[in-house]
Amino acid sequence: MSALAAVTQPRRMLDLFEQVAVLALYGWLVFRLWPSDFANWFPVLLLLSEGLVVFLLLIRRPTDRISTKGRDWALAAGGTFVVLLVDNGGPPLSKALGGFLLVMGLAIHVGAKLSLLRSFGLVAANRGVRVGGLYRLVRHPMYAGYMLTHIGFLLVAPSLWNAAIYAAAWALLIARIHAEEQVLGEDPAYRDFKMRVRYRLLPGIF
Repeated sequence: MSALAAVTQPRRMLDLFEQVAVLALYGWLVFRLWPSDFANWFPVLLLLSEGLVVFLLLIRRPTDRISTKGRDWALAAGGTFVVLLVDNGGPPLSKALGGFLLVMGLAIHVGAKLSLLRSFGLVAANRGVRVGGLYRLVRHPMYAGYMLTHIGFLLVAPSLWNAAIYAAAWALLIARIHAEEQVLGEDPAYRDFKMRVRYRLLPGIF
Protein backbone atom coordinates (compact mmCIF):
# COMPACT_ATOMS: atom_id res chain seq x y z
CA MET A 1 0.00 0.00 0.00
CA SER A 2 1.37 3.42 -0.95
CA ALA A 3 1.88 6.14 1.63
CA LEU A 4 -0.93 8.18 0.03
CA ALA A 5 -3.38 5.26 0.17
CA ALA A 6 -2.46 4.62 3.80
CA VAL A 7 -3.57 8.16 4.64
CA THR A 8 -6.63 8.49 2.40
CA GLN A 9 -8.29 5.09 2.93
CA PRO A 10 -9.01 5.54 6.67
CA ARG A 11 -10.40 9.00 5.95
CA ARG A 12 -12.70 7.62 3.26
CA MET A 13 -13.93 5.04 5.77
CA LEU A 14 -14.67 7.85 8.25
CA ASP A 15 -16.58 9.61 5.49
CA LEU A 16 -18.71 6.48 4.93
CA PHE A 17 -19.24 5.93 8.65
CA GLU A 18 -20.72 9.44 8.96
CA GLN A 19 -23.33 8.60 6.30
CA VAL A 20 -24.40 5.34 7.95
CA ALA A 21 -24.65 6.86 11.44
CA VAL A 22 -26.81 9.78 10.30
CA LEU A 23 -29.15 7.50 8.34
CA ALA A 24 -29.72 5.40 11.47
CA LEU A 25 -30.37 8.48 13.61
CA TYR A 26 -32.86 9.84 11.10
CA GLY A 27 -34.80 6.58 11.14
CA TRP A 28 -35.04 6.89 14.92
CA LEU A 29 -36.33 10.47 14.62
CA VAL A 30 -39.04 9.44 12.13
CA PHE A 31 -40.15 6.66 14.47
CA ARG A 32 -40.54 9.11 17.37
CA LEU A 33 -42.08 12.15 15.64
CA TRP A 34 -44.26 10.75 12.84
CA PRO A 35 -47.72 12.13 13.68
CA SER A 36 -50.76 9.97 14.17
CA ASP A 37 -52.94 12.93 13.18
CA PHE A 38 -51.85 14.91 10.10
CA ALA A 39 -53.77 17.93 11.33
CA ASN A 40 -50.50 18.52 13.20
CA TRP A 41 -48.16 18.99 10.23
CA PHE A 42 -45.29 20.70 12.03
CA PRO A 43 -43.38 17.47 12.88
CA VAL A 44 -43.66 16.43 9.22
CA LEU A 45 -42.04 19.71 8.16
CA LEU A 46 -39.21 19.11 10.61
CA LEU A 47 -38.77 15.55 9.30
CA LEU A 48 -38.62 16.81 5.71
CA SER A 49 -36.00 19.34 6.76
CA GLU A 50 -33.82 16.70 8.42
CA GLY A 51 -34.53 14.22 5.62
CA LEU A 52 -32.86 16.52 3.12
CA VAL A 53 -29.72 16.34 5.26
CA VAL A 54 -29.73 12.55 4.94
CA PHE A 55 -30.35 12.67 1.18
CA LEU A 56 -27.46 15.06 0.55
CA LEU A 57 -25.16 12.99 2.75
CA LEU A 58 -25.93 9.92 0.66
CA ILE A 59 -25.20 11.61 -2.71
CA ARG A 60 -22.32 13.83 -1.63
CA ARG A 61 -18.86 13.83 -3.14
CA PRO A 62 -16.40 11.66 -1.16
CA THR A 63 -13.31 13.35 0.22
CA ASP A 64 -10.09 12.54 1.99
CA ARG A 65 -9.82 16.15 3.18
CA ILE A 66 -11.95 15.49 6.24
CA SER A 67 -10.89 16.33 9.77
CA THR A 68 -9.57 13.44 11.85
CA LYS A 69 -9.64 15.45 15.09
CA GLY A 70 -11.75 13.85 17.81
CA ARG A 71 -13.04 17.27 18.81
CA ASP A 72 -14.43 17.98 15.33
CA TRP A 73 -16.14 14.58 15.19
CA ALA A 74 -17.58 15.09 18.67
CA LEU A 75 -18.96 18.50 17.66
CA ALA A 76 -20.56 17.10 14.49
CA ALA A 77 -21.97 14.07 16.30
CA GLY A 78 -23.27 16.16 19.19
CA GLY A 79 -24.77 18.84 16.96
CA THR A 80 -26.49 16.22 14.80
CA PHE A 81 -27.69 14.01 17.64
CA VAL A 82 -28.88 16.70 20.06
CA VAL A 83 -31.49 18.21 17.70
CA LEU A 84 -33.00 14.75 17.22
CA LEU A 85 -33.95 14.67 20.91
CA VAL A 86 -36.77 17.22 20.62
CA ASP A 87 -40.27 16.05 21.48
CA ASN A 88 -43.79 17.17 20.55
CA GLY A 89 -43.85 19.74 23.36
CA GLY A 90 -46.91 21.43 24.81
CA PRO A 91 -49.68 23.64 23.39
CA PRO A 92 -48.33 26.06 20.74
CA LEU A 93 -47.38 29.58 21.78
CA SER A 94 -47.99 30.85 18.25
CA LYS A 95 -48.87 28.55 15.37
CA ALA A 96 -48.80 31.40 12.86
CA LEU A 97 -45.39 32.82 13.78
CA GLY A 98 -43.92 29.40 14.50
CA GLY A 99 -45.12 28.01 11.18
CA PHE A 100 -43.79 31.06 9.34
CA LEU A 101 -40.34 30.73 10.92
CA LEU A 102 -40.29 26.99 10.23
CA VAL A 103 -41.02 27.60 6.55
CA MET A 104 -38.53 30.49 6.30
CA GLY A 105 -35.81 28.54 8.07
CA LEU A 106 -36.48 25.53 5.86
CA ALA A 107 -36.31 27.66 2.71
CA ILE A 108 -33.00 29.21 3.80
CA HIS A 109 -31.19 26.04 4.72
CA VAL A 110 -32.61 24.15 1.73
CA GLY A 111 -31.36 27.00 -0.49
CA ALA A 112 -27.94 26.74 1.15
CA LYS A 113 -27.88 22.96 0.68
CA LEU A 114 -28.82 23.32 -2.99
CA SER A 115 -25.83 25.64 -3.36
CA LEU A 116 -23.61 22.98 -1.79
CA LEU A 117 -25.24 19.86 -3.29
CA ARG A 118 -22.52 17.18 -3.32
CA SER A 119 -20.19 19.33 -1.20
CA PHE A 120 -22.47 18.98 1.83
CA GLY A 121 -21.16 17.27 4.99
CA LEU A 122 -21.36 17.29 8.77
CA VAL A 123 -17.82 16.78 10.03
CA ALA A 124 -15.43 19.62 9.20
CA ALA A 125 -14.01 18.90 5.72
CA ASN A 126 -13.16 20.54 2.43
CA ARG A 127 -15.35 19.23 -0.40
CA GLY A 128 -14.87 22.32 -2.51
CA VAL A 129 -15.52 25.99 -1.69
CA ARG A 130 -18.96 27.24 -2.70
CA VAL A 131 -19.53 30.99 -2.95
CA GLY A 132 -22.81 31.36 -4.88
CA GLY A 133 -26.44 31.69 -3.86
CA LEU A 134 -27.04 32.48 -0.20
CA TYR A 135 -23.31 32.19 0.44
CA ARG A 136 -22.99 35.64 -1.11
CA LEU A 137 -24.72 37.02 2.00
CA VAL A 138 -23.22 35.07 4.90
CA ARG A 139 -20.63 32.31 5.18
CA HIS A 140 -22.94 29.82 6.93
CA PRO A 141 -26.52 30.40 5.66
CA MET A 142 -27.44 26.78 6.31
CA TYR A 143 -26.86 27.20 10.03
CA ALA A 144 -28.81 30.46 10.02
CA GLY A 145 -31.73 28.55 8.50
CA TYR A 146 -31.42 25.86 11.17
CA MET A 147 -31.68 28.50 13.88
CA LEU A 148 -34.87 29.94 12.41
CA THR A 149 -36.31 26.43 12.16
CA HIS A 150 -35.44 25.76 15.80
CA ILE A 151 -37.15 28.96 16.95
CA GLY A 152 -40.21 28.15 14.87
CA PHE A 153 -40.50 24.61 16.20
CA LEU A 154 -40.07 25.86 19.76
CA LEU A 155 -43.02 28.22 19.25
CA VAL A 156 -45.28 25.42 18.03
CA ALA A 157 -43.95 22.75 20.42
CA PRO A 158 -42.82 24.66 23.52
CA SER A 159 -41.25 22.93 26.50
CA LEU A 160 -38.29 23.46 28.79
CA TRP A 161 -36.85 20.26 27.34
CA ASN A 162 -36.98 21.54 23.76
CA ALA A 163 -35.56 24.91 24.82
CA ALA A 164 -32.63 23.17 26.54
CA ILE A 165 -32.05 20.96 23.49
CA TYR A 166 -31.89 23.92 21.14
CA ALA A 167 -29.67 25.92 23.50
CA ALA A 168 -27.19 23.03 23.46
CA ALA A 169 -27.56 22.72 19.69
CA TRP A 170 -26.75 26.40 19.17
CA ALA A 171 -23.63 26.19 21.35
CA LEU A 172 -22.45 23.20 19.32
CA LEU A 173 -23.36 24.96 16.08
CA ILE A 174 -21.14 27.96 16.90
CA ALA A 175 -18.30 25.62 17.82
CA ARG A 176 -18.79 23.74 14.53
CA ILE A 177 -18.55 26.98 12.58
CA HIS A 178 -15.13 27.68 14.09
CA ALA A 179 -13.99 24.07 13.47
CA GLU A 180 -15.11 24.17 9.83
CA GLU A 181 -13.46 27.49 9.18
CA GLN A 182 -10.21 26.19 10.63
CA VAL A 183 -10.21 23.30 8.12
CA LEU A 184 -11.42 25.40 5.18
CA GLY A 185 -8.98 28.18 6.06
CA GLU A 186 -6.18 26.01 4.69
CA ASP A 187 -7.65 26.62 1.22
CA PRO A 188 -6.67 29.96 -0.42
CA ALA A 189 -10.07 30.04 -2.14
CA TYR A 190 -11.82 30.05 1.25
CA ARG A 191 -9.54 32.73 2.65
CA ASP A 192 -10.47 34.90 -0.33
CA PHE A 193 -14.16 34.10 0.28
CA LYS A 194 -13.83 35.24 3.92
CA MET A 195 -12.43 38.56 2.76
CA ARG A 196 -15.49 39.12 0.53
CA VAL A 197 -18.17 37.79 2.91
CA ARG A 198 -17.42 39.14 6.38
CA TYR A 199 -20.28 37.70 8.45
CA ARG A 200 -20.96 34.11 9.42
CA LEU A 201 -24.70 34.02 10.26
CA LEU A 202 -26.30 37.46 10.42
CA PRO A 203 -25.07 40.43 8.35
CA GLY A 204 -23.85 43.28 10.51
CA ILE A 205 -23.85 41.22 13.74
CA PHE A 206 -22.00 37.88 13.52
